[in-house]
Amino acid sequence: MRLLLACGASGLIIALAAFAPAQQAVVTGPEHEVLPAISDADVPQNPLKEAYFGETHLHTGVSMDAFIGGNRLTPDDAYRFAQGEEIMVNGSMHKIKRPLDFVAVTDHSEFMGEAYSLMNPGAPGYDDPIAKSFRDAPDLETALGLYGKYVLTPLAGGGDPHPSFFQGQSAVETTWRRNYEATERNYKPGKFTTIHAYEWTSAPGGGNLHRNILFRDTNLPKVPFSSNEGDDPEELWAWMKAQRDAGVKVFAMPHNPNESKGLLFTEATLSGKPITREYAATRAAMEPLIEMMQIKGNSEVVPDFWPNDEFADFENARSLQDYNDRKFMKQNFVRYGLGRGLKYKTDLGINPFKYGFVGGTDSHNGAPGNVEEDNWTVGSHGLADQTAEIRAAAILEGEMKVSDLSPGAITGVWATSNTRGAIWDSMAAKETFATSGPRMKVRAFAGQGFASSYASYADMVRDGYAKGVPMGGNYTGTRAPQLLVWAVKDPIGPNLDRIQIVKGWYENGEIKDKVYNVVASGNRLRADGTVEPINAPIDLKTGKFNTTKGSAELMGVWTDPDYDPNQNAYYYIRVLQLPTARWNLYDELKFGVKFQPDVKKEIVERAWGSPIWHEVN
Repeated sequence: MRLLLACGASGLIIALAAFAPAQQAVVTGPEHEVLPAISDADVPQNPLKEAYFGETHLHTGVSMDAFIGGNRLTPDDAYRFAQGEEIMVNGSMHKIKRPLDFVAVTDHSEFMGEAYSLMNPGAPGYDDPIAKSFRDAPDLETALGLYGKYVLTPLAGGGDPHPSFFQGQSAVETTWRRNYEATERNYKPGKFTTIHAYEWTSAPGGGNLHRNILFRDTNLPKVPFSSNEGDDPEELWAWMKAQRDAGVKVFAMPHNPNESKGLLFTEATLSGKPITREYAATRAAMEPLIEMMQIKGNSEVVPDFWPNDEFADFENARSLQDYNDRKFMKQNFVRYGLGRGLKYKTDLGINPFKYGFVGGTDSHNGAPGNVEEDNWTVGSHGLADQTAEIRAAAILEGEMKVSDLSPGAITGVWATSNTRGAIWDSMAAKETFATSGPRMKVRAFAGQGFASSYASYADMVRDGYAKGVPMGGNYTGTRAPQLLVWAVKDPIGPNLDRIQIVKGWYENGEIKDKVYNVVASGNRLRADGTVEPINAPIDLKTGKFNTTKGSAELMGVWTDPDYDPNQNAYYYIRVLQLPTARWNLYDELKFGVKFQPDVKKEIVERAWGSPIWHEVN
């Protein structure tokens, strides 16, 4: 079986040639604001900060590719789902096990106007025959044929990609306003945070350069900037600068680099010019975070280029290489990007790839945070992976095998409160971590004088801030940094295996990295730095994980044994939990389907803490 639906480069949203006049930076908040009952200032603040879990990459029916796949949910529906309400998702009533703390709905800015006419009875263009044919398409193949005829074919010929029912700029403004109103309506400071956001979807030559754009408050542009107006990141950053100059607080986050065809951590600008100090400074200022993982795989590393990393073989989505001339290259992975940034720092004095970490789903079902392996019964891309039978055999055309998909990841943010301002500020400061789905908490500080143990967690955190810098910060000491690391298990998940530190540095013209084991459960860390293997397999007949081995909490202090004060370096922590069943095993147990023998039945879920940097110049 072969099905087609994707947000990616070769899918339905592609790099569009500029066809509309450039937008002006008009920055006035939409009228008729729906204000929350209480303000951010009314919510108590925790100076030690708490970890809040949320979704940073999510599509509703407002994204035209999601609509084509059968999604008719609105941002309102997505926010209700995120708060734990059961709603109809991809043909089934569905809910997540635990509500999220925050959500950014990131519908594509491209074709927002079409969504207004398609989804709202009585709207101009709603009764257009082509719009009706989109809504009434009996299957995915028919819907995709219509999309190809009325959008992709005109686009390929240099024509207007908008179908006849498109109502112009006013329709885009209306959709953007409705998204705004839903986001405000569902904001509950201190309990549930909604973040105004959207996705800028550019993919020149099939390379994924998508960015999610997040705003701090209700001071928003009249309409979002899309790849219709400019598909070069430098055009996006210029628009963002104009917004900032007018008082808008905004940043961008690149998506999964594993699909970027070497264009994300680039050696030249998209127009082919050398990377300059100005380019590096602009990029660093506009993009504090990067997506470590989503449904289309983990972008940290792959064994092909990191053979010495024993845990590199994790949700690599290897069938991405089978489509759209998309072969794995080292330049497509986050660890390479971090190292390449160190070289730019040495050569230019500025690191353009100084990224903290987030995780998202990129679900096109309007179901934020639907990441539990045993609860992924509705898939992620509408009709393309709706049932277990489809998931066991289908191909997400132009992308990958459905069996290579993951439920995705989530973002953890250390913030003083569950409010829009506090969460956005901590994200901008990179005090974040990504997990492959579980809600384990991870924390790290780099400094000097940390204790080997603490009477309480609060004492540890106070000492961390007093004597060091948190994740996302710069270590400025002259001696080898001590890293204070801590992690606690997901309350409903298995125990933890170990905490590792990944160090990268630039030395004699070479980008290097190394993985250090810092602390392991059960005193399994050997003197030579290796860890005694732990035998904690899952039960293949039930999917249950081991509940007796591992540790619920791990903490340690590590001093860099290879520190060179003259080298630019980064450090990030990676936390591994005990094995659990992968979603396809649950499909086999629940629905009686059979996946190919090479599809793994268990995984080692993990979390990645944002780096801490040591910079020489």
